[in-house]
Amino acid sequence: MNEALIRSLTPGVLGVLVRRGADFAAAEDAVQEALVEAVRVWERDRPRDPKGWLVTVAWRKFLDAARADTARRRREDLVDREPEPGPAAALDDTLQLYFLCAHPSLTPSSAVALTLRALGGLTTRQIAQAYLVPEATMAQRISRAKRTVSAVRFDQPGDVATVLRVLYLVFNEGYSGDVDLAAEAIRLTRQLAAAIDHPEVAGLLALMLLHHARRAGRTGADGRLVPLAEQDRGRWDTGLVAEGVGILQTALARDRLGEFQAQAAIAALHADALTADETDWVQIVEWYDELVRLTDSPVVRLNRAVAVGEADGPRAGLAALGELDDSLPRYAATAAYLHERDGDRATAARLYAEAAHKASNLAERDHLTRQAARLNARRGG
Repeated sequence: MNEALIRSLTPGVLGVLVRRGADFAAAEDAVQEALVEAVRVWERDRPRDPKGWLVTVAWRKFLDAARADTARRRREDLVDREPEPGPAAALDDTLQLYFLCAHPSLTPSSAVALTLRALGGLTTRQIAQAYLVPEATMAQRISRAKRTVSAVRFDQPGDVATVLRVLYLVFNEGYSGDVDLAAEAIRLTRQLAAAIDHPEVAGLLALMLLHHARRAGRTGADGRLVPLAEQDRGRWDTGLVAEGVGILQTALARDRLGEFQAQAAIAALHADALTADETDWVQIVEWYDELVRLTDSPVVRLNRAVAVGEADGPRAGLAALGELDDSLPRYAATAAYLHERDGDRATAARLYAEAAHKASNLAERDHLTRQAARLNARRGG
């Protein structure tokens, strides 16, 4: 059986049940039962209309549960007005699910888990492995999220910005376990782009593609992190770069700039440079200025300080960095880089060691520790 096909159909089937009046938790349970049935039946007798088959089976599973639960009078009403089975309004249904899974009442971690379960079609075990938590913990998280959104009524349009932030969180988790979350986030964002015509959806898709294009160059053969300036650009995926740039140009032409479009523009400028030395840092600073205007984010200002250091020299970068709170994530690493560029190796080595101590993952800690050791060895020599 084609697992990719099943996962692509899951959100549309779930959306049909929710639109018909099933609460989210019951609908999701029914869809999962239908998928189990599909695994058993499709090997020997695959239907001509897979989605229609899943909708029919899932709706019957839901109705069976509703009939058995006499305490739930609302579900009994649904049984009395059973609609004709079959798919309908797939894009609208899917879009509603995006808003539901990214509802503001959910914590970011719960929204991500529910998105991967309901829209991605991943199992609880796969999601737990990707986030390196016990399966029981993830099951509880998903169950709480389903209960929360089951009470949500959609009498107002959902917030596209919240949906995009959840998808970006999924993308930034990258890869662990047997699920490539970066690729999954791209798939889901493509699906969202098909359901809604919005320049920021296109901007996020372009940003993901441009970042994903550099993936092969981010680590060496020994698994170590390779900084952007040192990456072998011949390993970048030029097809993804071209697609991302094309999507971005179309979005920017609509003159409704948002933060993901601005971030994608910065990624495109990096991708456009044949070598690190050819990077147009002046234009990158200008795009960071736009991002600051749009978000006023301290993290954006931190990244802008690096770009200023490249465009106008390390002391200008340090001056920009000095305006920020030194407790920001990666502040010490940024300061270390700029101090090294300015020739102050002793300070840079100390700051690299400090940054390594604060690093949130082993690969980053290893990289920063090696940077500190490299500078200390030069000083010792």
